[in-house]
Amino acid sequence: MVVETSVWVVLFGATITAVATGLGAVPFLFVRDIGDWWLGVFNAAAGGLMLAASHSLIAEGSVLSTGRTLVGILVGLALILGANTFISRGEDHDVAELAGADARKALLILGIMTAHSFAEGVGVGVSYGGGDELGAFITAAIAIHNIPEGLAISLVLVPRGTPVWKAAGWSIFTSLPQPLMAVPAFLFVLVFEPFLPIGFGLAAGAMIWMVFAELIPDALEDVPGPTAGAAVTLAFAALFAFQHFVLHV
Repeated sequence: MVVETSVWVVLFGATITAVATGLGAVPFLFVRDIGDWWLGVFNAAAGGLMLAASHSLIAEGSVLSTGRTLVGILVGLALILGANTFISRGEDHDVAELAGADARKALLILGIMTAHSFAEGVGVGVSYGGGDELGAFITAAIAIHNIPEGLAISLVLVPRGTPVWKAAGWSIFTSLPQPLMAVPAFLFVLVFEPFLPIGFGLAAGAMIWMVFAELIPDALEDVPGPTAGAAVTLAFAALFAFQHFVLHV
C-alpha cells in the first residue's frame, strides 16, 4: 500500500512539472504587436535561455559522470544533425500553424525539449527513490525551471504566428515524458540512474547546436550583433540567477 501511494505521489508531482511548462506562454497574453526588431531580440533571448539550460544540464550530469555526460553531448549533436537533415529533405511541414522554414525550426526545438524532458522525468523518479522530501524538492525545482523553458518555446512559436494557447499546449506536450518516465525510474532506480548523465548531455548537445545553428543566425537578421549578444547574455544571466538564488540548484 505504501508503494502504491508513493507511485501516485510521483506521478502527480511529475504531472505538475509538465503542466508548469505551459506557464511560459503567459507573458504573450500581454504582448499584442511583435515587430521584426522584437522578433530578433526574442530569438536571441531564447538562445540565452537554452544555453543556460544546457549549462545546468552539463553541470548536473558531470556530478554523476563526466564521461557519460560527454558521450551524451556527442550523441545529442549527432541526433540533432540527423533530425535536421531528415526534416530538411522531407516534404513541407505544418506545425503549430507554421509552415516551411518556421515549421522546421518548430519541429527541431519541440523535439529537443521533448528529449530533454525524458531526462528530467528520470531525474524526478530517481529523486523520489531517495525519499519523499528530496523528491518533493526536486519536483518543485524542475517545475519552476520548466517555466522559462516554456518561455523559450513560446519565444520561437508565438512571434511567428502561433496562438498563445497553442504555444502553451505545445510547451506542455514537450514535458509529457516527465510523468511517463518518473514512475518507471522510481520503481527501477538502479536501472535508470546510470543513463541520467547521458540524457542530460544529449539534451544539452542538441540545444547548443540549435542556439548557434538556428536561433542566433535568425536573430542577427533582425537586430545588430551587439543587441543580439546583449539579449543572449541577459537571458542566460537571468536563468542562471534564477536557478542558483531562487531554486538553489
